[in-house]
Amino acid sequence: MLVCKDLKFSYLDRFPALDGVSFEVHRGERLALLGANGCGKSTLLKVLDGLLFPSAGSYRAFGHDVTEDHLEDEQFSMGFRARIGFVFQSADAQVFSPTVREEVAFGPLQLGLDAGAVRERIADVLGMLGITHLADRAPHQLSGGERKRVAIASVLATNPEVLLFDEPTAGLDPRTQAWLLELIEDLHRAGKTIVCATHGLHALERVADRCLVFSEDHRIVLDGTPEEVLGDHERLVDLNLVYAERLSA
Repeated sequence: MLVCKDLKFSYLDRFPALDGVSFEVHRGERLALLGANGCGKSTLLKVLDGLLFPSAGSYRAFGHDVTEDHLEDEQFSMGFRARIGFVFQSADAQVFSPTVREEVAFGPLQLGLDAGAVRERIADVLGMLGITHLADRAPHQLSGGERKRVAIASVLATNPEVLLFDEPTAGLDPRTQAWLLELIEDLHRAGKTIVCATHGLHALERVADRCLVFSEDHRIVLDGTPEEVLGDHERLVDLNLVYAERLSA
């Protein structure tokens, strides 16, 4: 579904974030992007969502090149946006509408759905996420966990085939973390393709069938199952994903 070849990206043309990244994402796959903070995971998700464009290399989604020029074409952009959704690490960076209902309606309206279909989408998604009672509330009045649910609802309302999650459990209380992990599992069972960026390893086997591990020089250095990655403790220490305590003599 998604094919990246030798992607490179630098901020301000001076600060590298991706350096020769190549991989594929297959239909129905659960892929985890692992690496220490600053290794390029979030940047890569933004490239996959068409928010950033590589300075070199190529990105194809659903059989088509994704470029800035192509996304300026309304028909191409609507088709692409309908098929891929991005849940940001911080809900505050994603949620902007006056009410929850309007937030969830925004995506379907942008895709041209009629009013009846939009109302149905809103009801279905709010019900699925257990936040129907929040429909007329202002997002800024909600708790962090509630805002996260609203952000996810706004993405699910467009019914995308591919879901991108950036550090999905960061900053959430344990109950909300457990709920979100169960939701990701349910979405995968429903046929969604999941790409999840994280530096946490505690729930890796629940969100991924396959892992791409980034080094701190912004390259992919490991590609394997969660079991294979978690079993290579020395490499995880080298990649700053786990800490090795020094024992005093």
